[in-house]
Amino acid sequence: MIRPYRSDDAQATLDVFYRAIRVTASRDYDPAQLAAWASPDIDPADWATARKEATTWVAEIDGTVVGFTDIDPTGYIDMMFVDPRVGRTGVAGALLDRVTEIARSREVGELTVNASLTARPFFERRGFTMIAEQQVERRGSVLTNFRMRSPLR
Repeated sequence: MIRPYRSDDAQATLDVFYRAIRVTASRDYDPAQLAAWASPDIDPADWATARKEATTWVAEIDGTVVGFTDIDPTGYIDMMFVDPRVGRTGVAGALLDRVTEIARSREVGELTVNASLTARPFFERRGFTMIAEQQVERRGSVLTNFRMRSPLR
């Protein structure tokens, strides 16, 4: 089930974020990059505020949060993470379908995302094309990601 984020989802979404990066992305990034990206010093209160302020959607299976995503008014997807225990089961696709519906209802012309090495193939399968490869600095480590877009018209 895909539903709107609730304030009591903060810790569960943070846990999904950590597991998705530390487990799923570990095949594409080295330990230093993973530690910089999923730093243990993320403040849970700051995380909760950011999730609440974003248009965040949560995927739930049997009452357990297994993924989340967000979308801003321009169609930019800042975060999309799925628990590795349910990877490749359609959770990410369902989340993307939901934010695509939202973007279309807002008459946004395209979706954009900065996709990780790990997420790039998913977005490509869903019709996104790469605009540019980027090198992003996080806590002293450089990570590669890809600016991608998908027209909605």
